[in-house]
Amino acid sequence: MSHDRDQSKKLKAFERLLNVMDDLRKGCPWDRKQTWGTLRILTIEEMYELVDVLLEEDAEGVKEELGDLMMHMVFYALIGEEKYGFDMADVLDGVCDKLVERHPHIYGAVKVDTPEEVKQNWEQIKLSTGKKSLLEGVPKSLPAIVKAYRLQEKTAQVGFEWNSLGQVWDKVEEELGELQNEVRMNGSQQRKEEEFGDVLFALVNYGRFMGIDPEAALEKVNNRFKERFEYIERNAPKPLREMTLEEMDALWNEAKKEFKGEAPSK
Repeated sequence: MSHDRDQSKKLKAFERLLNVMDDLRKGCPWDRKQTWGTLRILTIEEMYELVDVLLEEDAEGVKEELGDLMMHMVFYALIGEEKYGFDMADVLDGVCDKLVERHPHIYGAVKVDTPEEVKQNWEQIKLSTGKKSLLEGVPKSLPAIVKAYRLQEKTAQVGFEWNSLGQVWDKVEEELGELQNEVRMNGSQQRKEEEFGDVLFALVNYGRFMGIDPEAALEKVNNRFKERFEYIERNAPKPLREMTLEEMDALWNEAKKEFKGEAPSK
């Protein structure tokens, strides 16, 4: 009974959002003017705002940002209904049909024991429905580190994967050696860039093997670096350009103690 009441509450809230967006589309000059193209950049901004609060584990912030994204999804579907012949019901039915199809271990007779088997089934079903490549679903516009992680994750599902963490680290060291060799030999800028990219790609794979999200890990380091450098700026006895590296480093070490964390590499 409690579950039914909860579902009713959720459905009523979703219906309210649909009605509010209908009102805004009809009555608000700004909302009337919007297209898929004009909303695109705003949606990207909302996604990054959600990512920020997810990293901070800010529950209130997550709740608010999810609401903003839900509004955008309803808005896209509303424009789809006006101009392209589909509505929110089609959107929701489509994703439900896809989820049922790709979870035969829940809605069919397939047996799975691990999350990895679920992923493998998911990718095989996608290929059987017309996808030409395992990597087709990786968006071109993903940030490069996230894209590297997703490419590695997907290819691993068909066995294109190292067997051990040690092998992955060997690859990191191999790529570091190739980069250092290009630097020593004064190779072309293009070759150094390629080798540097190989190092980053190998490090992303090493992080993935350890269960570390490299994008989240780097963002946390970015935040720590910013926090500590701003400490230097606040506590510098003179303009930074007039300070030596040793003087700034002393303040950096103070900042480490102040914020009680590990120092990022400089």
